Formats: sequence, structure tokens, C-alpha cells
Amino acid sequence: MAKPKKTPRPKAITPKGFRDYFGVEVSERKAMLDQIAEVYHLYGFEALETSAVETVEALGKFLPDVDRPNEGVFAWQEDADLEKPGDWMALRYDMTAPLARVAAQYRNDLPSPYRRFAMGPVWRNEKPGPGRFRQFYQCDADTVGAPSVAADAEICAMLADTLEKVGIPRGDYIIRVNNRKVLDGVLEAAGLPDTDEFASVRGIVLRTIDKHDKFGDAGVMALLTEGRKDESGDFTDGAGLERAQVELILGFVNGRQADNAGTIARLDELVQGSKTGVTGVDELRQIADLLAAQGYNTDRIVIDPAVVRGLGYYTGPVYEAELTFQIEDEKGRVRDFGSVAGGGRYDDLVKRFTGQEVPATGVSIGVDRLLAALRAKGRMGTVPAGPVVVTVMDKTRIGDYMEMVTELRQAGIRAEMYLGNPKNFGNQLKYADKRESPVAIIQGGDEQERGVIQIKDLILGAKLAENATLEEWKERPSQYEVPRGDMIAKVREIIEMYS
Repeated sequence: MAKPKKTPRPKAITPKGFRDYFGVEVSERKAMLDQIAEVYHLYGFEALETSAVETVEALGKFLPDVDRPNEGVFAWQEDADLEKPGDWMALRYDMTAPLARVAAQYRNDLPSPYRRFAMGPVWRNEKPGPGRFRQFYQCDADTVGAPSVAADAEICAMLADTLEKVGIPRGDYIIRVNNRKVLDGVLEAAGLPDTDEFASVRGIVLRTIDKHDKFGDAGVMALLTEGRKDESGDFTDGAGLERAQVELILGFVNGRQADNAGTIARLDELVQGSKTGVTGVDELRQIADLLAAQGYNTDRIVIDPAVVRGLGYYTGPVYEAELTFQIEDEKGRVRDFGSVAGGGRYDDLVKRFTGQEVPATGVSIGVDRLLAALRAKGRMGTVPAGPVVVTVMDKTRIGDYMEMVTELRQAGIRAEMYLGNPKNFGNQLKYADKRESPVAIIQGGDEQERGVIQIKDLILGAKLAENATLEEWKERPSQYEVPRGDMIAKVREIIEMYS
């Protein structure tokens, strides 16, 4: 009889494109989310939590490829093996499509305008890379049902306040604002109206403008005219536009002036003859005026035509928050940190469900990128103190040790009792060190009889062990014997000395 094969053990590895988060990382993210939520709540936005799963139909055109519902998202079909399979389901790709579904589904119950914020993970079935994961956190705030650009201006102001709240000081960020309508007006003036005939070439123009910071004026000119050869020799076909058309487009991209008034005046010149473009410039003027009236000047928020942000998705103003300081990447190269948040107006999103246009505008903050920025600047990443560890010297006295832990917790001091094998006392202190504990509490039979405890200052002990002389060791003891009733006061004294 053949010997049955053993079931292979599963590999203990994280799935490709995902990662695990431990202790301090989780705490830092939660603290940041709480800070962001505090600002959003201050502005009158209400929390909304939707399911991580949506129907692919609800995600709709915002998938990378509508005809292949499992491309770009993690999707599956309900009862796929049955004669009549069910709906395609998918993990949410962003927070905006679920909001559109909620706004349509509960439109008779929600206030209008509806102001909501949402925080949580989103999933994208894309090729992972360095710093690019398939699951990441987003933190969104949106106003649905407000046609006035005052809603867009408010989002920009709130974004500035949020960045400063989480620790990005003024001068380390800039919020750049543009308008889809202005670009439409420029394209109309360049002979590329928003019709089916020019849809393909307009798409090329949008994608090329988005690469302006990478390729510069010359690269954009080549890509939009005869084509471009890169450093490797690969050739990209051009869009076939006339040089005069591209010069008008580049005039738009490079239209930022010394102040918002100058930028708006320049854009006004470029869109003459286009009703859509003139409307877009007027909206930018209103946004700049509203922000200036509140004290949000060009040191924080600027009108910048170079902002693209996938303009095909948006219908009006768009905005992007960019960190202006530089960091070193994993290869030691100095580079700009770049964008950490963005958004804009998308008046057609809810229309997919209701058939009626519903104005909406909102912003999404990349929480993980913000955390990375703060760590790069040395503003995060300090390891918080671990819990006080009450050691176990006598297994028959577990109740006494648990009583100590309870007292510490009731006093607001994070604490735990050692729950491993207490036979080797040295292992208990090693455990406390690994937990980054500031203090260990020790009470054997002798201490119990005398009504005292030993309190070991683990932080000072570690420092003395590194480089202290014998005389220094004697002068600065790291272990104290105190009456049992003084435990809380002495522990608090040691902890506050290092906080």
C-alpha cells in the first residue's frame, strides 16, 4: 500500500504586493487618521464607512478596463460555476465610487449637500514595486450636491489645515489648483474640440501634459508633433499636431505667473473664443478670491495650469498637494518628495446611477505617503515606550502580581505581567528589553515579607551597560527598593524622566 503523501506546509510569506504593519507603524497611522478626522469634523464633515466590497457594476467606468472586470481590481463572480452565475464583486478601488453609490442609494434620506469623510484601505490589482503596494490607506472628504466653487475653495483650505495639523509646516507644502474647463478651452482654441473625432488625440495630449515635468517643453513638443526618441533609442510616435497648436498648449502648461492674479490674467488670454475656457478661468478667479479672503495666500495655495491629475476624470477645478522638500531615495539620490494628496470636481459620477447630474467635489489624502514624508524628515519614527513588566518570581503568587498590574493600569500606566515560563528570570528581563519596557517590577519572597518591591529602571540600565565605568554604575543605581505602597509614584517618576 502506497504511503499517503504529506500535505505540504504553507509558506509563511506575505502575498506579493502586500506587507505587514507592526506596533509603532499602526500607532502612527492611527494617530494621523485621528488628526485628519479632527480637521474634517471641524469643517462639518460626517464620517461614512462603506463595505470593502462593491459590485463591479458600481465601480463602473473607473476601472482601468471596463470590459475585463478582474483587470486592475481584485474581483470574483458570485456562483461562477452555476448555470446562471451571480454578480461580479470587487474590493473597492478607491473611496469615491462607493460614495457615488451611497449618494444615489440614499439620496432621499441624506441632507443635500452631503458632506462626508471616509478612511480605510483600498486595493488595486496592479504590478507592485518599491514603495508601491496593492493595499494602501486613503483618507477622503467630499461634498456632494454643491455646485458652487466655494465648495472647491473650502476643500483646498481644509487640505492646507490638515497638512499643518499632521506636522507639515507652512513652507514645506504647496497646494496647486487648476481647472479642467480651462484646458478644454485651450484645446478648443488649438483646434481640438471635445468631440468624438478628436477624443483620441485629446487623450494623448492629456497624458503628455502629465509628463511635462519629466520631459520638459522639448519632450512635449516632440511627443505632440513628429515623435520622440528616448535615451535608449526607443521611438514613440507623435500625435501629429502642428507646432502652433503645441505652442498654445505649452503656453497653458507654463502659464503660472508670479501671483495668482497674473496667472489668471494669462489664462484669460489663452482661452479667448472658448465659452468653456472663459467659465473655467472665472471659476479659478473665484477660488483664488475666496481663499485670499480667508488668509490662504500663495505661500500655501497657488493657481497652477501644470496640474493635470488625470483631467479626463474631472469636470472642473482640480487640486494637488505637493511637499516641497527633498529627500534621499533608497539609492541615495536626492529627489523631490512630490504629491501626497489630490482631488477635484466630478459632477458626472452620481449621474451614472440616477441619470441626473449631481455636483460633487472632494480630496483624497495618501496617508502612507504622508507618514513616509514625516519619517523622512525625522518627525516620526521614535519608538514609544513599551509597557511596565511585572516579573513573576513565585508561580504560587500570580494573584499578587496581577494585583500590581491592575493598580498600574488603573493609574493610567501601561503594564503587563510576564506570561511566559518564569523559571529563568534572565529571560523575563530579556523579554522586557525586547518590549522596549521602561521599568520592570520585581518582588520575591523576601521583598514580600518586608513589604517592599524592586523597581528596575531598564532605560538607565541599558545606558550604563553600554559605556559606564564601575564608579558611575555605583553612583547611578538603576534599581530601587521602595515600599510596596510607593510603587505607582516611583514608576511614574521614572517614566516622566524620559518622556
